[in-house]
Amino acid sequence: MHMNSAKTVCAGCLLLVTLMLFVLPGCGSSDTTKDMAAEARFAHAKELFDDEDYLEAINEFNVITLQNQGSSVASEAQYYLAECRYRRGEYLLAAFEFQVLIRSYSASPRQAEAQYKIGLSYYMLSPKSTLDQQYSKKAIEEMQTFVETYPADPHVSDANVKIKELTERLAKKEYDTARLYVTMDYYRAALMSFDEVIEKYHDTEFAPQAFEGKVNLLMARNHYREAGLEINRFLVRYPNSVLKTTMESLKETASREVELGHNVDSAPPKGTPAATAIPRM
Repeated sequence: MHMNSAKTVCAGCLLLVTLMLFVLPGCGSSDTTKDMAAEARFAHAKELFDDEDYLEAINEFNVITLQNQGSSVASEAQYYLAECRYRRGEYLLAAFEFQVLIRSYSASPRQAEAQYKIGLSYYMLSPKSTLDQQYSKKAIEEMQTFVETYPADPHVSDANVKIKELTERLAKKEYDTARLYVTMDYYRAALMSFDEVIEKYHDTEFAPQAFEGKVNLLMARNHYREAGLEINRFLVRYPNSVLKTTMESLKETASREVELGHNVDSAPPKGTPAATAIPRM
């Protein structure tokens, strides 16, 4: 469902990194450092990193990852290269560099942290709910990968908090879309969006509200029997919801309208009454 967005993000990131690779190698390397051994260059780069001179550190770490891939410090150089990007707020580049660490240095002890930082990078790019949510979706995907792969990691608790936060954001986005469709009289589109919230984001605060919105929309269109069935689903799923009293009241109205024959749901099977009572719970 989100593969195209993810591919677009990764493709854009790859393009940025490719351009940087042509510009950066050696551009900050002085005559003093250009002939350094990998270990000495790493020590120099780490000093730059500790001094928060991230741009110069990037140049040095980049040289190591390109020219000394088999050295003992290559994986650490890749990690710090990604970390420099992250600390500079270059989150797409940071995500890409952390992914390089995971793919290219499978023995690195930084694997778990790199996966967490990939999710965190996309989290930092996630906008408010009114905007496009491709980065929110990507952040959830990467955080879930982290939680499933490294369940004992100390960052799992934070990852779960962020997954919940982002899921709520996606649910709000879809719920607001449904309400917009209602105001525009896009009946079917509104129902589809309400259903998306109900089924996909069932454990968010917006799912009960989506049920209420769907029921009100159905009743406004005289689909009272279907509305009653949705209310029954709501009461089973959210027995302690603050909307319980409201939904029970709507159910009484829907049942009464069905009994009066005011329901316009699809015709019942041949030989059955036109107004079929809403099943009691």
